[in-house]
Amino acid sequence: MKTNLNTTILESSPVLMRLANNFTNDPVEKDDLVQETFIRSLNSLEKFTKHPKLISWLYVIMKNIYLNKYRREIVRRSAEKEISYTQSFNSRIGNKAESLFVLKDVQDALKLLSGENYQIISMYLEGFKYYEIAEHMNMKEGTIKTRIHSIRKFLKKKLQVYAL
Repeated sequence: MKTNLNTTILESSPVLMRLANNFTNDPVEKDDLVQETFIRSLNSLEKFTKHPKLISWLYVIMKNIYLNKYRREIVRRSAEKEISYTQSFNSRIGNKAESLFVLKDVQDALKLLSGENYQIISMYLEGFKYYEIAEHMNMKEGTIKTRIHSIRKFLKKKLQVYAL
């Protein structure tokens, strides 16, 4: 079975490298993308070894890996903007006591959440995907999406005074 798997990987790699051109021109990133695709597919790859839609299946995995990475990058940039906004806000007010009041208000709003909701929003803010949070919390993904929407709405209302 292992040689069959190795053959499948060796035969599929050049095709996947060409398909990776749809996502990036960076050769290192392409290599990483192809490797990550095979790593993610390893558990089920044996089932698809001689399947006519093997490349299509691997391409979907590759696309999802790329999109998830892209989304994480967006979240990271957003967090960086938020941090720079907070820093500029703090420098604008120039008053550490006022900054502490803001921080305390945010902490107080978070304390009003149930333990479960606090954990959900914390994981979301750390960049976990909905399905990862759902697995961890043993809930359906749709429930997690609804909860996050409700929590964000609740926090926005509680912290409305700080809206620009």
